[in-house]
Amino acid sequence: PVRMSLSVDPDLAAALSDYAEVYRQTYGHEEKPETLIPAMLESFLGGDAGLKRARRALHANTGD
Repeated sequence: PVRMSLSVDPDLAAALSDYAEVYRQTYGHEEKPETLIPAMLESFLGGDAGLKRARRALHANTGD
C-alpha cells in the first residue's frame, strides 16, 4: 500500500463517519472511516467507464 493523506470538508467528514456507523449497524463490525475509504474510492473509480477509457488512452500514449 501507498500511504496518502488528505483533508476533507467538515460535511464530508461527517458523512464518512455516518457511513462508518451504517456499516457497523449493517455488518456488525466497527471500522474507522479511514479504513473504509480505499474500498469506496476503488469502487467509485472502478465504475467510471470514462475514466477507464481515458486511462487506457493515457497509458497507450505514454507507453506505461
